[in-house]
Amino acid sequence: MRGMPRLGGQSGGGGSDSIKFEKRNWADDSVTVRFRYLDTARFSGLDSSISDYYRRVALKPEYITLGNNGNPARSLLYQPVMKAGWDPGFHAFDLYAFKLSDTRFMNTTKPYTELGYSFGTKQEQQVSVVHSQNIRPNWNFVFEYRMVNAPGMFNSQNANHKNLRFSSLYTSKNDRYNLFFVVMNNALQSSDNGGIRSDTFLINQNPAFNDRFNIPTKLSDSVFQTQSFVNVKLYTGSRYTETQFLLRQQYDFGKKDSLVTDSSVKRFFIPRLRIEHTIRYGSNDFLYMDVQKRDSTYYKDRYGVTNPPDTVDVHDAWRELYNDLSLIQFPVGTNPLQFIKVGASLQMLQAKNYGNAFTGPAKTSISRSTNLFLHGEYRNRTRNKRWDMELYGEFYALGKYAGNYRAMANLKTLLSSKLGYLELGFENVNRTPSYVFDSATAFPSERASSLTPENITHLSAALDIPRLKLRLSGHYYLTTNYSYFTEFYHVNQANGLFNLLRLGLNKTFVLGRRWRWYTDVYFQLTAGPVPVHLPSFYTRNRIAYEGKLLPNLILSTGFDTRWYSGYKADDYSPVNGQFFFQDQQTLTIRPDIAYYLNFKIRGFTGMLRVENLNTITTKYGFGFKYANQYAPLYPQQSFVFRIGVLWNFVN
Repeated sequence: MRGMPRLGGQSGGGGSDSIKFEKRNWADDSVTVRFRYLDTARFSGLDSSISDYYRRVALKPEYITLGNNGNPARSLLYQPVMKAGWDPGFHAFDLYAFKLSDTRFMNTTKPYTELGYSFGTKQEQQVSVVHSQNIRPNWNFVFEYRMVNAPGMFNSQNANHKNLRFSSLYTSKNDRYNLFFVVMNNALQSSDNGGIRSDTFLINQNPAFNDRFNIPTKLSDSVFQTQSFVNVKLYTGSRYTETQFLLRQQYDFGKKDSLVTDSSVKRFFIPRLRIEHTIRYGSNDFLYMDVQKRDSTYYKDRYGVTNPPDTVDVHDAWRELYNDLSLIQFPVGTNPLQFIKVGASLQMLQAKNYGNAFTGPAKTSISRSTNLFLHGEYRNRTRNKRWDMELYGEFYALGKYAGNYRAMANLKTLLSSKLGYLELGFENVNRTPSYVFDSATAFPSERASSLTPENITHLSAALDIPRLKLRLSGHYYLTTNYSYFTEFYHVNQANGLFNLLRLGLNKTFVLGRRWRWYTDVYFQLTAGPVPVHLPSFYTRNRIAYEGKLLPNLILSTGFDTRWYSGYKADDYSPVNGQFFFQDQQTLTIRPDIAYYLNFKIRGFTGMLRVENLNTITTKYGFGFKYANQYAPLYPQQSFVFRIGVLWNFVN
């Protein structure tokens, strides 16, 4: 799945860093926790803000779904796959998955627990659990669990996602040895109804359609479906599962030193050379199935299959074993955030394709490949944050993906206290198109000719001015040989070069003592024969009343709106799990409007959110019926409410 870290390419000497805690009263029912990610060395604190609902859930505001929380999702902002080497190509559920790159390694002086629960319309439920504690001062573990169960309003759109992750970081007493361990599982499941048969059913005099579950859909018979949260059986839809095991070991060579003060002597270890070994085993399974009575013309008209079997079962399975050996050198031993790293990675892949279930009995085939790639990195992050630099490159030397490469450079500098921070970025990737485009996959795909490697160049710049609460950004993409789906299973590749420019503005306006206006504005411009349709304008705005009303009560309440310009939105292919390019229908929307009320009392946070107020209409009687469509004939839900609580405490 997209979002895998550059293992062996972005580690960093962080093992000898110490955890720092803010001064606090240890009798309080709270704790300051610091954490770092797998491939970073800088520590961060937990986010305790309550102003933005999307910081607490998997779904993000710039993403759109097929109509229900947990359904396939994609970003309104251009985000190509910038990954060299193996990529399965199934990214419709990436948003809901735990990733190795966002795994947190914590250290806390007291056991810390965070419990979250919310429920909403049509019995939607979301559960989250985070627990971290130190077994010893130098050994910590983190347990995380997340569940999203959303039956939805329409027939056959229920989603059920479960995420589980355990991570642990051990550092030897002499600070020479570090061990990182991660085990992670994502079980992502979403039913699919192929869209409704006509959008005229949304505003209709027939009272039966006031219950959206009764609106006819192209796939799935409603007789088999219920809207109960206990119904998690998959009849028609996709199930993607991923399991990852990771073990990383580091050993440092250096010298001991000490710091003498008036009252004590503090001893510490200065690393100069680090040996790092990472081993990872992963399994990925991608499945589409349909076991229901269905319209016999659906698969014929969209996939060219005249006589599909009673049970449609399309399945690809992958196994990956990854080994990396790297050397890390610290030019300045007292700064573990500056280092030079070189290494080599051996990747062994096994693909099991169960055949195209449309054409008869599935025939299983197994293929294997071994890839070797080299990588190097230089990183320098100064303690005063005046200069941050990162250079990274990887090259596939042997194997199926030989010739693939990725190069990246980032620079961040403090211009001045008034002008803020300037960030500059460059990235270029040459990659084999994702496996879902390959004829060997079990998923239906048809191409007129063979595909050549894609090449994408990404230039970026951003100016962050904290004094003005303002961020200006720009992203420029140059893409050649872009691979994409048209219709439901036809594969095309754009031979020419196309350009895309995205400009962004993020600003917080202070309207009064407790009033805030948060605005995000993006423009997207394209040039050349562009096989991508995106809204040219996107904005999100929140007008909020915020402040501390009582010594222990913090409140944030207001309206959250989102709107984007009309465009020819991608359609969706249920079997392939792919959003695909369509050039026939332009979709426009009413602004999405939600009201929210969040409050926090010490370690307890309460949340209320009422969404889709924009669906209100008086046609054929008052009601919340005017639903936006983010993909053709995939309408959004009508009036939705969610109530949630988040409680963090010290055990």
